[in-house]
Amino acid sequence: MKRQLNYFILVCFLIILFPGCTLVKASLRQGPTEPVAKIENISIPSITGKITVRVYTPEGTGPFPILVYNHGGGWIAGSARKYDKLCRYFANKIPCAVVSVNYRLAPKHKFPIPVEDCYAATMWAFNNARSINGDPARLAVGGDSAGGNLSAAVCLMAKDHGRPPIIFQLLVIPSTNLSSLDTESYRMYATGHELTRRDVEIARALYLRNVADRFNFYASPLLAKNLRNLPPTLVITGEYDVARDDGEMYAERLKQAGVAAWFYRFKGMGHIGAYWSVASEAVQSALDGAVSALREAFSK
Repeated sequence: MKRQLNYFILVCFLIILFPGCTLVKASLRQGPTEPVAKIENISIPSITGKITVRVYTPEGTGPFPILVYNHGGGWIAGSARKYDKLCRYFANKIPCAVVSVNYRLAPKHKFPIPVEDCYAATMWAFNNARSINGDPARLAVGGDSAGGNLSAAVCLMAKDHGRPPIIFQLLVIPSTNLSSLDTESYRMYATGHELTRRDVEIARALYLRNVADRFNFYASPLLAKNLRNLPPTLVITGEYDVARDDGEMYAERLKQAGVAAWFYRFKGMGHIGAYWSVASEAVQSALDGAVSALREAFSK
């Protein structure tokens, strides 16, 4: 009975956040799917198993800069396939090679496995850059929602391990502190918007192994004591998103540590992941900002 209840809660959560919700259905109807020169699905090794990455290559001769993208979905949902439109968009607009990561999902694969998978994919992109017509000297990571959390953790992990060299991180509506869901934005927008505080509580319980994991800075990057020497960072938040303050506080802490970091608060929006994942016109200004920031980082 307990297992059935847990899976019932999980299914309800997925319906709220992803394919079944009205927000996503509306977003999927907006705009065409852009063609790209090449798409490959590649199996790569991770620390405790194998994962797949989907590599998007734009038209042109290259070598292209590389964006490793980690999808959203509360650590328990989402896939590279569901982020196909966004990755095509970035590949063409920047242009760059996009490595979209199918990291393993909780609750079957709990923390730290998703983080390790995303780090392994970033290392793979760096080590195999030439095979995907990419430039290993121009490597960035990005992600939204849970993927933003994972991308921040990957940069911390890369700093701790001394590799790979990451020149930029794009963190969209990231949750950066799973130890406490008690910021002003969590209190003000706990209900009534796309993502509720209860949704995050459920996702956190399914993702982490125990309460102690909440305080691990690879799960809660905001708790990292040393944020120096991290790559330049753009954080995009939603005005009515419960995780808004998480992202903005992380940007401020990065700046205090001497990192070139800034945040863009998207007015009138909540948790924009559903619109973002399909590059909807509803988030065009945020997409434009992300493309401009990545172009600038890759041009240096």
